Amino acid sequence: MTRFLHIGQEPIDPVVQSSGRPFSATAGAAITFLGIVRGEEAGQAIDGLDYEAFVPMAETQFHKLFDAIEQRWPMIESVRLIHRYGVVRAGEPSLWIELTAPHRPEAFAACQWLIDEMKQVVPIWKHVIPKPSS
Repeated sequence: MTRFLHIGQEPIDPVVQSSGRPFSATAGAAITFLGIVRGEEAGQAIDGLDYEAFVPMAETQFHKLFDAIEQRWPMIESVRLIHRYGVVRAGEPSLWIELTAPHRPEAFAACQWLIDEMKQVVPIWKHVIPKPSS
């Protein structure tokens, strides 16, 4: 399984990430997920989120998750993941994932599993940036 992981402060451009890359002759599905910061958290309007990351451990944990995907869904051909840290304003993406596989059910299942598991084990924490008072 081909892997790409980047944890950084740069804005995520989903068009750039999804373009100009060839797929294998056996790939029948490319699932992408874009996690966008909502303008509210717990019913309160917010300006954004400040993501804190322990990058070396986050990288280790992501690779463990990629290992698990490879074991659970051996037909997954590639996983590419970008996660931002630092300030991410409402309406901006904080997470981009792409998985490729011969068929869509496995790609969808692996993507959903990856998102759920990363929230449990990857040391990236979000802190709310409140909306400024008017």
